[in-house]
Amino acid sequence: MRNSIPSHKYKRARVKVPASTANLGPGFDTLGMALSLYAWIEMQEASVTTFHLHGDEMKGLAQDKSNLIYQVAQMVFAEAGVSIPELEISMYSEIPLTRGLGSSASAIIGGMAAANAMIGYPLDNAKLFSMATALEKHPDNVGASLFGGIITAVWDGVRADYIRIEPPAELEVLVIIPEFELATSKARGVLPSEVTVTDAVYNISRTSLLTAALASGRLDLIRTAMQDRLHQPYRAPLVPGMERLLAEAPDRGALGIALSGAGPTLLALVDRHETRKNQLEAFLLETMQEQGITAQTCWLSPCITGVQTELLERNEMQSDSFLDMIKGEIRS
Repeated sequence: MRNSIPSHKYKRARVKVPASTANLGPGFDTLGMALSLYAWIEMQEASVTTFHLHGDEMKGLAQDKSNLIYQVAQMVFAEAGVSIPELEISMYSEIPLTRGLGSSASAIIGGMAAANAMIGYPLDNAKLFSMATALEKHPDNVGASLFGGIITAVWDGVRADYIRIEPPAELEVLVIIPEFELATSKARGVLPSEVTVTDAVYNISRTSLLTAALASGRLDLIRTAMQDRLHQPYRAPLVPGMERLLAEAPDRGALGIALSGAGPTLLALVDRHETRKNQLEAFLLETMQEQGITAQTCWLSPCITGVQTELLERNEMQSDSFLDMIKGEIRS
């Protein structure tokens, strides 16, 4: 039986949730890593549902109850047996939409975490993980945003299980983000329905090697371990320049390189002590430019904290106060 919630019973919740990359090459729908790009969400009970969406990445998002953050909050409330039909939600995000950096996963985890915090944390992280995975249909991005670090995970359609790996301290990440968007549905649509045993073994062996290499800090094995035959060869035509980047970046300073999630962003893992960082960055940009693709690069770190939540005293959630509270954290 659902409880009737008195007006303004709950405090305001704020969350900071990291972006993520999935697959890391061979670990299709299995491996994920949190990255140091973030979204911030504030949520509190209200008399009427309103949204304050800030930043270029928020343009065009729904500002009614079809909004994903509102929807996942209601999933949490329903699971906990409470009713909070009206919410005031503020959000700012650095995470580019539909670029392969887990924007939807960060919204799902951020919305769920904020809603759960508001009502006193009745759901544990295992429950939130399974709920988020059921929505995303794969555990890698949501697991990385929820737990931080590197995630290897499985989902049986009901329950998601994972092991978190602490990223090697020497690991740095360079992403190149093309200007165009690539829908996950389109990127999945080009994949074959069947693969050969040879290609399956190829990916299984490299996924195992990559997981062990990251867990043990064997950066010298990443180049071999990040090779893939299950999805990248089929998706390469969707991202001009991708084939050359995959083939040549490891000879220009990258430990390894892969399509980030469904793309079109590509992600290079780099040793922090590498002396050719500038040359590697220039190579990525020049290769895209040769294909007529406008792109930007960004140096990131693995994020080890996952989603962070805090409870605050209620206020009117003025848009300027929300931005004032987080402006010191926003990437310049």
